[in-house]
Amino acid sequence: MPFTIATWNINSVRLREGLVSKLLTDEAPDILCLQECKAPVDKMPLEAFAALGYTHCVARGQKGYNGVAILSKLPITDAGDRDFATLGHARHVAAKLENGVTIHNFYVPAGGDIPDREQNLKFGQKLDFLTDMQHWFAADRPHKAILVGDLNIAPREDDVWSHKQLLKIVSHTPVEVEQLARTQEAGRFVDITRQDIPQGLLYSWWSYRAADWDAADKGRRLDHVWATPDIAAAAHSSRVLRGARGWTQPSDHAPVFATFDL
Repeated sequence: MPFTIATWNINSVRLREGLVSKLLTDEAPDILCLQECKAPVDKMPLEAFAALGYTHCVARGQKGYNGVAILSKLPITDAGDRDFATLGHARHVAAKLENGVTIHNFYVPAGGDIPDREQNLKFGQKLDFLTDMQHWFAADRPHKAILVGDLNIAPREDDVWSHKQLLKIVSHTPVEVEQLARTQEAGRFVDITRQDIPQGLLYSWWSYRAADWDAADKGRRLDHVWATPDIAAAAHSSRVLRGARGWTQPSDHAPVFATFDL
């Protein structure tokens, strides 16, 4: 059974309820994973999404910050969550489909502005979060799993507008890229987006600071879709919905899609 999954850092699900509804109506993915919901679960507008056919939901919320949710047309069961780096943040939730596939939805810490854990607590928390992910996957290697979310790292040179200029900028520093690679390898995950789109500049995030984000096009690919090797070959049709970055009062992230024939 083919299904399409999308991942989107929505930057407040309450503020952008209309944009989520637009995506669900216009694009109709079977599953939508949201990050940075910025609300407790009981304050998320889940009834509005259920009215559009997304009657299944697994979520973890937090007032004002973080928060992750998996909305689905397909039946899903709650597969738990983990408090990576013991931050007490709602940054991970998992759900299981009836076909046995587990979906992990992650919101990795952004890491602040200074790429030095001694000078910047948030950067250390980001590295610790990734280390915990790595250890978890190594100890209990996932199977039939899809990992999506805002991982807040653009790993490849063509995942950023200027590799040279961003080498010392948080999200593209060598220490982060290496840490993400170790995490990916621990779970043997395949980068589905780059499996489908192996070459060329590709972004999913554009800063609010740009006067004209589209013309400047100084983007980064921070949002990812990974899958374990046993199902990676079933994936196809990856894309970034760049146009969503230009919607009224948008998130600074664009949704990323992939389809799996499983």
